[in-house]
Amino acid sequence: MALKELPDYPWDLMAPYAERARAAVPSGAGGGIVDLSIGSPVDPTPDLIREALAAATDAHAYPQTVGTPALREAIVDWFARRRGVPDLTVDNVLPTIGSKELVAFLPFMLGLGEGDVVVHPRAAYPTYAIGAAMAGADALASDDPAEWPENTRLVWLNSPGNPDGRVLSVDELRAAVARARELGAYLASDECYAELGWDAPWTDPDGGGSRIPSVLDPRVIGDDRRNVLAVYSLSKQSNLAGYRAAFVAGCRTVVGRLTTVRKHAGLMLPAPLQAAMVAALGDDEHVRAQRERYRARRELLVPALRAAGFRIDNSEAGLYLWATEGRDAWDSIGRLADLGILAGPGHFYGDFYPEHVRLSLTATDERIAAAAERLRAFGETL
Repeated sequence: MALKELPDYPWDLMAPYAERARAAVPSGAGGGIVDLSIGSPVDPTPDLIREALAAATDAHAYPQTVGTPALREAIVDWFARRRGVPDLTVDNVLPTIGSKELVAFLPFMLGLGEGDVVVHPRAAYPTYAIGAAMAGADALASDDPAEWPENTRLVWLNSPGNPDGRVLSVDELRAAVARARELGAYLASDECYAELGWDAPWTDPDGGGSRIPSVLDPRVIGDDRRNVLAVYSLSKQSNLAGYRAAFVAGCRTVVGRLTTVRKHAGLMLPAPLQAAMVAALGDDEHVRAQRERYRARRELLVPALRAAGFRIDNSEAGLYLWATEGRDAWDSIGRLADLGILAGPGHFYGDFYPEHVRLSLTATDERIAAAAERLRAFGETL
């Protein structure tokens, strides 16, 4: 197994645009940069989670890699209540130190190497391909199961997608699972934005559980979880990005393999964080409140972007708006920077969307309102 050469970290290229945005609109009286480039939560971590963390700080013993019984049960209950996956057991779930480390190390932990292919979406954040390179495997960007080659060993799905907010239907998920099984490949679905559905049919106005289907939904896999995983993070729904709180669920055999690797490597979630996760997973009200914050910001930003000449593609769920004005993304990034707005270029998310930019909803209400005002004013000059 040979580690392939890794590229430079792409976000370093944004430094001059950040400086340009800061210089364009000086701070004060609604001025200053509006940074919509990174999806890092800005709203407070809910009190009940912080209190659970504080109460668990006498953590003198080593935590369990598999998680406390309370955490494992909380994950199982959450899948049944919120994701329509009713029949998991504690042996089907495993907490992880955030979801990005799992995405990056999953090919290695599954034993992939030279000659193996890791498939990921065409519009994708870079870690899927980085994980393949770290294991010495090859990455292939493809949304069409018919294109997946015979040496495919792992398929990544991402629904809702980052950066494009695309949601895969039950039929699309079922087709992907069927093809992966034809190839004898593992399939992992990154679903960390599943509580943030905006457009029909993915909205959930009554709060009775996400209508965005999971790959573990019985409508997708029936009663056969073989070689199928779902990955989830509490960073977005509960403002826990700084806690690194996530988990994986699915095939008992694969979860067991990951557990063994993680035990040998000493990868375990700190005990206070496990207690905080139990509190977060057991409370749906704070998730509904956070979703409404994002909904309000989205409803300000969408019409303002359109008024400024952007078309918004997909974006029916998740934390981002995937937009284009029909020019190279770096040109759009520069034009936005001249309005004091920082976004992310489509070039960072693969080779197929060089004219798109990604804008995050993770800014304060005041900053989102400032961005919307600048975009509307710019649109009036077109």
